[in-house]
Amino acid sequence: MHGFLASSIGVTCAAALALPLTPPAVAATARPAPTTEAATAARPAPHAGTPDKSLTSRRAAEPYAPGSTQSLPLEHLTRDRATPTAPEQGLTPRAVRHFSLVGVVWDDPAAELHGRVQVRTRAAGTGTWSGWQDVETHNGDHAADPDTPERAFGVRGATAPLWVGDSDGVELRVRSAPESAADDSADHATGTRNLPAAPPLPSGLRLELVDPGDDAPPPDASAAGLRADGLRAAGLAGGNSVATEASAVNARLAPLGAFAIRALNRTETERASLALDAGELTEQQRAKPYAGPRPSIVTRRGWGADEGLRERGFRYTKKVKAAFVHHTASGNNYRCSQSPSLIRSIYRYHVKSMGWRDIGYNFLIDKCGKIYEGRAGGVARPVLGAHTLGFNSNSMGIAVLGSYGSKKPSSASIRAVARLTAWKLGLYGVNPRGKTYLTSGGSNLYRKGKKVRLNVISGHRDGFITECPGRKLYSKLGSVRSKAAQYQGR
Repeated sequence: MHGFLASSIGVTCAAALALPLTPPAVAATARPAPTTEAATAARPAPHAGTPDKSLTSRRAAEPYAPGSTQSLPLEHLTRDRATPTAPEQGLTPRAVRHFSLVGVVWDDPAAELHGRVQVRTRAAGTGTWSGWQDVETHNGDHAADPDTPERAFGVRGATAPLWVGDSDGVELRVRSAPESAADDSADHATGTRNLPAAPPLPSGLRLELVDPGDDAPPPDASAAGLRADGLRAAGLAGGNSVATEASAVNARLAPLGAFAIRALNRTETERASLALDAGELTEQQRAKPYAGPRPSIVTRRGWGADEGLRERGFRYTKKVKAAFVHHTASGNNYRCSQSPSLIRSIYRYHVKSMGWRDIGYNFLIDKCGKIYEGRAGGVARPVLGAHTLGFNSNSMGIAVLGSYGSKKPSSASIRAVARLTAWKLGLYGVNPRGKTYLTSGGSNLYRKGKKVRLNVISGHRDGFITECPGRKLYSKLGSVRSKAAQYQGR
């Protein structure tokens, strides 16, 4: 994705805005119909823009609330007289139910939004309006590979999500613009400048406002697992729920219902790696496994994943030969204590707004260096993600929460990427300093079927023409490779 820069270019003017006293009605978002009855049963129901219960009653009855999504169709706005040909849509200032993350979606996932998306929000409690912030529009490079079941139906085009914090008011403007000023031309005979026509905006534009729900129990509350009564309260009793399913795939690493998978030292990790044998190690690798110490990983239960949102079951690739590093382009204005809420919001945005089967990334890392389990299926297994269009097979995707085009990533987050890659690649006998070959599933950089030689630890831009993971994070990947190799004892 192109580098994200949250810029404040407006002036706070809450007193001058007349807002409706109650939130507007929220329209339902229709999805294309699945092609089979089995597909219908497998996919989560499309969101209707309003929660199933009132927030008040639900939050009083449950340890934490699963969140909700408001989906608002965009309206045509008055065109700027200076550029009368530029299509513009958006929303005038309005009060809405509480939300913390925003994004814009549209009907056709193959369509691109060429232009600028800007939003400003009203902080809940204070009534203070933010300045205008840019939302990263180039997000199509994070997706399931072409011709895969995940892209078969119900998928939408979308911007990157933007974290704005607890808010209850919003204003949006979306303006089409040519992709490059290089298209400009001039008529030298008349001295006039011919501006390229603005491309049309994608159809079906909607603003998605995501409420992550109340915070889950703290990840360190019970690293050893839960008692039987705790399992029932968490919906993990009986062995048949999706929550049990998501936790059970990590059963060889942590007890059922654990909020976190504990870290291991080097010796413990080598023993555990040989027992797992996830990558069908050779005899030489068994003798010297080069296993990086296993880092602590917050489970999906730990960050409060609502397992009822995603598609049932798991999908796997053959092995993990490479790791692609990303940034979420969701902005840097979050506290580390808010990381679980941010991840729940991204998860809900990926599934309910964009139509994916689960969150796209295999792992997420916050700026304090805490590692979180991403897509369900087991942290030690080769889970097929939707992170690097064209190269999701035989790879894993690691997203650092934030935007790193101009912002330097924290040392803690870089160290966490190195520790995670050292451990996970070590399970499959892979050298973090090495090269590997992946077969492209089709991207804007490599045609489908082409074998591509890549660094084992690559940035998203190595497989797709994109700014992701941001210039500042991408420049740190050499250090990540070296540190990961050192953690493996190479």
